[in-house]
Amino acid sequence: MKFQASLLCLAIASVIAPATADAATSAKSAVVARANALIGNQAAAMRKNPLDAFVASDASVDANGTEHVRYQRSWRGIPVIGGDFVVHSRSGKLAGVSQTLATAARPSLAARVNGDQAIVEAGAAFPVRFTQAPTSRKVVYARNVAPVLAHEVVFHGFKADQTPTEMHYIVDASSGKIIDQWDGIHTARPGAGGSGCTSPAAATGTGKTLMAGDVVLNTSKCGTSYQMVDVSRGGGATHNMAMKTSGMGTVFTGSTNVWGNNLLSNSQTVAADAHYGVATTWDYFKNVHGRNGIANDGKGAVSRVHYGRNYQNAFWSDSCFCMTFGDGDNGASIYPLVAIDVAGHEMSHGVTSRSANLIYSGESGGLNEATSDIFGTMVEYYANNSSDPADYVVGEELFPNNASMRNAIRWMFKPSLDGASPDCYSSTLGNLDVHYSSGVANHFYYLLAEGAVVPSGFGAGTWANLTPASLVCNGNTSLAGIGRDAAGKIWYRALTVYMTSSTNYAAARTASINASTDLFGATSAQTNAVKAAWSAVSVN
Repeated sequence: MKFQASLLCLAIASVIAPATADAATSAKSAVVARANALIGNQAAAMRKNPLDAFVASDASVDANGTEHVRYQRSWRGIPVIGGDFVVHSRSGKLAGVSQTLATAARPSLAARVNGDQAIVEAGAAFPVRFTQAPTSRKVVYARNVAPVLAHEVVFHGFKADQTPTEMHYIVDASSGKIIDQWDGIHTARPGAGGSGCTSPAAATGTGKTLMAGDVVLNTSKCGTSYQMVDVSRGGGATHNMAMKTSGMGTVFTGSTNVWGNNLLSNSQTVAADAHYGVATTWDYFKNVHGRNGIANDGKGAVSRVHYGRNYQNAFWSDSCFCMTFGDGDNGASIYPLVAIDVAGHEMSHGVTSRSANLIYSGESGGLNEATSDIFGTMVEYYANNSSDPADYVVGEELFPNNASMRNAIRWMFKPSLDGASPDCYSSTLGNLDVHYSSGVANHFYYLLAEGAVVPSGFGAGTWANLTPASLVCNGNTSLAGIGRDAAGKIWYRALTVYMTSSTNYAAARTASINASTDLFGATSAQTNAVKAAWSAVSVN
């Protein structure tokens, strides 16, 4: 993006230009060293305890020289959940700190409950049979609360609908009570192997997709066969799970470089959709925001299709660094979940995990889910594909006979159209499933980009029967949008520079105002619009 150039992404040039990579690594080290010095000199600003230790996980520099270094915190060697922060500086002087931790105090190390007992407590809450031995580690839990000693217990299993689950339970080491929990698997909807080719050559083929028409696919050629491996985008590959739910499946191969037949009768068809959607998402983040892949390191991820039997969801998993897409019920009521905004949604979960890492519970979980909706939608606009016209409705292409878009996963301009998502913020928002608490941020983003304007097909007399007044929570029907390009850049910068793992809605407002101020100025029309759009969804 205009004001941010990641130092980390430069390292991928090492194969071609080692000297350039060495310079980038050296530059990053210098940025981190300056931030480390600021931590040493201004410990109070970071809520630093004498026994705290910090590890830099990311660093970036704006065009004007402002530096941002993201840190993970531990205390006495124990991870501090909610203790992460970002140091902002310029010319060696501290410009600010983004964090949610409010104190340098740390808890007693005396524990009435040990790790094994914590596993028993968490196991009583885990709703399905676990598929591998649970683990426990001691942590300091400090997500918007006074720090307490706790155990983080992780259970793995499968939900009744075939979705894998990686539940993290935070068990208080004093009381034995579960004080927080979240799933490491991030789904699109609420709800219950390598290629073997050592030297693939880049190739360009045709994807005959189900939802996007005929599209160009970047693939590879290995000997006399072709593979769905995108050499041009870090080796990202599309694998066939063949209706299994374990393992990584096998990479799609073919004797020709034409994939699918635009029909569900060919197993390659939806693979072409997923491959195209992920490639387009990669291009969106690279060309619009300057991000080189999910982790900003130039490495591609695996996309798994044909997962499970009649599996009606899609998800991102950090543990396999992969996106997974179910077949729905093959179009009886829902198509395979490979629409481009869904692919963008899942890949964006990966971007969030490798930047702010918004924890998938409470308000931060809602912001995590909204970020994927926002960027999934922006990818759909970026694609500009006439077979799937862009809109602020998520997943509408998944449903047959849906010209009116009455069926969808989310409606960003009016979240309550799903019957469960609030349009406006309230103090109880964080108690909802993250797919519903995301609605307020989606709503904010629509108003920021487009203003209080009813989308075509949803106005008076339609099934939604919306008016400008019904789009805002404070009556501000004169609210004007700043456009998708500016809105997207503001949200990306807020995510990658100012948000941390425990950011809530109030902090998201601050983060986006700071981001807009950096990009456009404190008194700009864009920054004033950010403030007005948050107020229009009752985040003041």
